[in-house]
Amino acid sequence: MKTSTVDSLSTVDPAQWNALAGDDNPFIQYDFLRALEQHNCLQNWGWQSQHILIHENEKLIGACPAYLKHNSYGEFVFDWAWADAYQRNNLDYYPKLVTSIPYTPAKGPRLLALNNDKNIKAQLIQGALDIVERKNLSSAHWLFCEDDDIAALKKENLMMRFDYQFHWQNHNYKDFDDFLSTMSSKKRKNIKRERRRVIDENIQITIKKGNEISEEEWQILYKFYQITFMKKSGTATLTLAFFKAMAHKLVAIFALHQNEIVAGAICFQGKTTLYGRHWGCYEDYDSLHFEVCYYTGIEYCIQKKLQYFEPGAQGEHKISRGFLPVKTQSAHYIAHEGFRAVIGDFLQREERAMLDYGKELNEASPFKKS
Repeated sequence: MKTSTVDSLSTVDPAQWNALAGDDNPFIQYDFLRALEQHNCLQNWGWQSQHILIHENEKLIGACPAYLKHNSYGEFVFDWAWADAYQRNNLDYYPKLVTSIPYTPAKGPRLLALNNDKNIKAQLIQGALDIVERKNLSSAHWLFCEDDDIAALKKENLMMRFDYQFHWQNHNYKDFDDFLSTMSSKKRKNIKRERRRVIDENIQITIKKGNEISEEEWQILYKFYQITFMKKSGTATLTLAFFKAMAHKLVAIFALHQNEIVAGAICFQGKTTLYGRHWGCYEDYDSLHFEVCYYTGIEYCIQKKLQYFEPGAQGEHKISRGFLPVKTQSAHYIAHEGFRAVIGDFLQREERAMLDYGKELNEASPFKKS
């Protein structure tokens, strides 16, 4: 087996990559990662491709989407305090190596291995650690990993970290009312009230697949994406060309008032999961955010028989609307021995606090007690 790194997926066979990635998660597939590279979404914002590959007799048997990072923007596993501590001690935290999907806080495969082979996964991890040593980097990070990858990373004695997101699960609901029937009376009434407010504003909701969107609608949708980042003092790193390149996986939810589009949300659809990614609006309408970003998505999943809806990072307010806490996990290697000990101690204390926090979140479930 031969391990190598490439600074672009252009030299990688898409079919071989996807054979390892599978067809469930859209973000780990070749077309998504390559579109980021092709459409000016990475290098200007501190992401430099450094993908790790393992070949056996010209066949790709292992792969890992990895990036040299010159900041921590777009990762959603926050290590700004670690970088600040390095700076206060006159040490460089950047660049670092990050295995993740840029700007995408969604769980998925990170160590792609033929037949899920543990030895191949171990070699991919070692390939990342070799990059850290060879390039004198501060650290390596694997973000939003699935359980089997976390197990492989634990075997290499990496430091673990976790947080919570809020996901909806389809329990074979017949329709939205069937979903509501599983909730407590108070929560059920609140959701109905919020949906009624949108109807009372004479707002209509429409859903379009990416290949059904007109050029005018693309321009409006992209403007919504930009507006939200401007409101939050962030940076709209994804380009319109990128979204268009991913039209075959994109689902747009539009809100119309008096036949004018006033709000929109961008989702991506996998084999079993709908992923809410971005939203924006021109004006504030009562409860419109909940309708466009949550309730319409839930209804869509029920209709399409999708099993999960992941509406994005953070947001405890999602619990009362049917999204329950789910752990997201990451693994970390710190090259500096002193900082490795300090950060390891911090992560142990953080874990205890997060476990208590998780108990509080689960107690807030809106569903009827069985």
